[in-house]
Amino acid sequence: MALPKGKKVYFASDNHLGAPTRKDSLPREKKFVAWLDSIKDDAAAIFLMGDLFDFWFEYKTVVPKGFTRTLGKLAELSDMGIPITYFVGNHDLWMNGYFEEELNIPVYHKPQQFLINDTSFFIGHGDGLGPHDKGFKRMKKVFTNPVAQWFFKWLHPDLGVRLGQHLSVNNKIISGEADAKFLGEDKEWLILYAKRKLEERHYDHFIFGHRHLPLEIKLNEKSTYTNLGDWISYFTYAVFDGEKLSLEKLEG
Repeated sequence: MALPKGKKVYFASDNHLGAPTRKDSLPREKKFVAWLDSIKDDAAAIFLMGDLFDFWFEYKTVVPKGFTRTLGKLAELSDMGIPITYFVGNHDLWMNGYFEEELNIPVYHKPQQFLINDTSFFIGHGDGLGPHDKGFKRMKKVFTNPVAQWFFKWLHPDLGVRLGQHLSVNNKIISGEADAKFLGEDKEWLILYAKRKLEERHYDHFIFGHRHLPLEIKLNEKSTYTNLGDWISYFTYAVFDGEKLSLEKLEG
């Protein structure tokens, strides 16, 4: 991807809309929608890096109620021709075609490589990567099991969504956010994962979410790890202007 002059690429993650309740998350949703509106004139592309919703499950003909402002704004930006790419997180990994069909937004379930203005990026939500995060890895095996998903789909949506929301809000192991504090470079599993990837090939930037911490860590002289933080406590996001990647905070 080559950026036109004056255009930028934006990255955001971990909104957890709907948590702890839809009413409580509505002010955060409005901030996010206003931010999306504010970047539409100079955005060459937008990467949404997972856990936009605190719970999301797509039945064959039903999706969770709510989030109208967010979905409407994403539809507007997509219709304007702004490419939007979505990476599922651990709270919204049950996506199965709705974003592609209704919003023309491609959805990825694994990290991907991108080349933007000759700058290499390796990006994904970040859940289940690296040597740790073991509690979530065990749960993810259950949640991604086709048989388990098949049984869940046979629950009435009112029951299934209510159950999913309860687990998502109340179970720290499932959420993967039990310890949202910096562990040190030698223990942060995404840093360790990125360093291991660098042994295979060079990337200029690794960008992840999931940890709910805004972080910028130099991995070596030419490679940087960035964690996007969240839209709960920090309201942070990353911007690439074609030359430099910066981690920024929403004003106000």
